[in-house]
Amino acid sequence: MRIMLDTNIFISMIFFPSAQTRELARRLTESHQIVVCDYVIEELRLVTERKFPAKRKFLDRFFMELPFELVYTPKELDLNEFPEMRDVKDSPILATAIMEGIDVFLTGDKDFLVLDVETPEILTMKEFLEQY
Repeated sequence: MRIMLDTNIFISMIFFPSAQTRELARRLTESHQIVVCDYVIEELRLVTERKFPAKRKFLDRFFMELPFELVYTPKELDLNEFPEMRDVKDSPILATAIMEGIDVFLTGDKDFLVLDVETPEILTMKEFLEQY
């Protein structure tokens, strides 16, 4: 399956590693295709600059070692074509997941988790580990 990760999942994996995040990384790299959109990478860089400035180089190394498919979020999007989100800054991420035909979108953000969409399947890290 093609699985796209939200910024908060990357933050957990990179800056707060645990048995759960290590198991997620193992399953994703062994059995699935990780998909990352450039919008999430930019958001992650901004969060790192603001909250973890000493770990900028670690972030670069993480992405150099992680096998993933990079997809682009169009700069011009008609967000009316996609489900409405409470936080409009998250809309480009959802739109990219839908346009790219992502199978599963992993997030800890409740604004995504309450959406009623068929594809992609939107799951928390815990739900993914329980189901897959």
